Amino acid sequence: MNNEQKIKQHIEKLRKTINYHRYLYHVLDKQIISDGALDSLKQELKKLEYKYPKFITVNSPTKRVGGVVLDKFIKVKHRVKQWSLEDAFTEADLFDWEARLKKILLKNTIDYTCELKIDGLHIVLNYEKGIFILGETKGNGIIGENVTENLKTIEAIPLILEKDINISVEGEVFIKKSDFEKLNKIQKQKGLNLFANPRNCAAGAIRQLSTKIVAERLLDCFVYDYIWPESDIPETQIKELTILKNLGFKVNKYWEYCKNINDVINFWDKWAKKYDTLDYWIDGIVIKVNKKTLRDKLGYTGKAPRFAIAAKFPSEEKTTKIIGIEFGVGRTGKITPVAIMEPILLKGTIIRRATLHNFNEIKKLDIRIGDTVIITKAGEIIPKIKNIIKELRPKKTKKINIPKKCPICFTNIIKKENEVDYYCKNKNCFALQVKKIIYFVSKKAFDIFGLGESIVEKLLDKGLISDASDLFSLKQNDLAPLEKFADKKANNIINAIEKSKEIPLWRFLTALGIKGIGEQNSLLLEKFFISKGFHITNWTNNIINEVQSIKGIGSKIAQNIKTFFKDKKNIKLLKKLDRAGIKIILLKTKLNSKINEKIFVFTGAMENIKRNEAQKKVIELKGKISNSIGKNTDYLVLGKNPGSKSEKAKKLGIKIINEKEFLKMIK
Repeated sequence: MNNEQKIKQHIEKLRKTINYHRYLYHVLDKQIISDGALDSLKQELKKLEYKYPKFITVNSPTKRVGGVVLDKFIKVKHRVKQWSLEDAFTEADLFDWEARLKKILLKNTIDYTCELKIDGLHIVLNYEKGIFILGETKGNGIIGENVTENLKTIEAIPLILEKDINISVEGEVFIKKSDFEKLNKIQKQKGLNLFANPRNCAAGAIRQLSTKIVAERLLDCFVYDYIWPESDIPETQIKELTILKNLGFKVNKYWEYCKNINDVINFWDKWAKKYDTLDYWIDGIVIKVNKKTLRDKLGYTGKAPRFAIAAKFPSEEKTTKIIGIEFGVGRTGKITPVAIMEPILLKGTIIRRATLHNFNEIKKLDIRIGDTVIITKAGEIIPKIKNIIKELRPKKTKKINIPKKCPICFTNIIKKENEVDYYCKNKNCFALQVKKIIYFVSKKAFDIFGLGESIVEKLLDKGLISDASDLFSLKQNDLAPLEKFADKKANNIINAIEKSKEIPLWRFLTALGIKGIGEQNSLLLEKFFISKGFHITNWTNNIINEVQSIKGIGSKIAQNIKTFFKDKKNIKLLKKLDRAGIKIILLKTKLNSKINEKIFVFTGAMENIKRNEAQKKVIELKGKISNSIGKNTDYLVLGKNPGSKSEKAKKLGIKIINEKEFLKMIK
């Protein structure tokens, strides 16, 4: 063995030793050598890698040291869609949830696992052959941002796993309370602004372009879900947590197995009383159906998994005074009352305003200017007036009346039939147009960077635009005369507008702002409109009247769709968008007798095509996708390391094909 081979061998041993002690300290909470000794090993490795750069690997512990400065965060599509959980605030909510489960699962016995709900930033970690290759933020659940370099600075996240496998997992990045206090002491010494709370500090750190700053924030991470490949996901949540820990991930130790919903409630009560004893923020517990087979049967609603729910703890409460009421106008014309209050610090943020949702809320609470109110945070995020202390009410206060006119355009307001809300009658109301356009250019829709509310207001006010379609005819010279508009800023906005002209259909449908049609329902509509031979101006009565038949679209939302596409003003907008050169990206629909109306199930890891791309191909060719084997399944596509689905398919006599056969079929 020559000298270089010995050096390489020693470097590998150093990495293995450092990773072992990282695992002991950050995952198992054990320490068998001092911090100084571990730092000494890291320094030795760093020097050797500097001297012998050809031995540097992407998963070396030295890669955790911040120093990289990124230009921007690149958007990436998640392998597996990221969901939000429904919330429960009372025991009745949990019993209602279980009743919904039993309706679907019938006589199946349901058991649960309960985990602490970490109050941090949701992230996705992807590994290939055991090497950390990609870290993502949640984003909108479909598209996130690549924050790999920032996540590499977190010692609790393994750069190399204990097994050579392909896997994607979900976790939560957070900052310990004790570390948060240290950070704020440093901020104070430097004369800088203090961080508001650990949650915001963690989220803000991951959004830093300098990894050096991220490394200084002392971030930590728990991993709690194994999400890909589906064929390898263990049969219970308990086994899943054990496997994650054995792979080298830091798993929160305070989970518990619960035989029934009463056990769940006991776990919830226990942690509601002692969550403050932890060195990190939690805002509730997460309850999951333990068995994977039952989770597969339960599936998802348009917004959340049916098999899991978050039970929140009672919120922190404080008192303050109402000093005024303002009335806002939303993009649908809805008038929303907002309470203006004396500022208070609640859960790490300054609260000055709280929405009252509608006028029934004012009537129910009997809110008046001058009242002392109890403020809480709904779901630990949104400020909410919980109650009024009427004993402290000043004399001669007056009830708050429903305004007769829109606060922006002074047109009469109306109450719609079967609704509690009031609306501005004027479809051309300035506030309405601003909110519509802001929604149109938002990230979930056309994603036009740089067009904030104040700029949209100026463009409308100067008569440069009258609706969203006019944005696409703007020139740099149109923006230059506006206040505080340098050439570079104007040029950037024009470029962003031009770049946004090519848009997937589901995001285009979201941008239209139809009531009840957000991102989830837009995905359902996308498939329907493609099947009808979509064109931007083709909204015939025959097509629109069929939306009622779309699975997942209720009668009320279907009526909203019909109303929108029968409105002459909206038809005019669509024609203007077409003339402006908006290019809708469509899935190509071709009739393929081998695929058309056939039901496909996939199992195992695909080699030449990603699973989500394969499933998308089936949908393009008018086939159907299912996650579970049933008597109506037509094909099971077998990838590498398949699960139990292949055995079930054999028993039911379902045709099993490999990846090569599938690719030939869709060619």
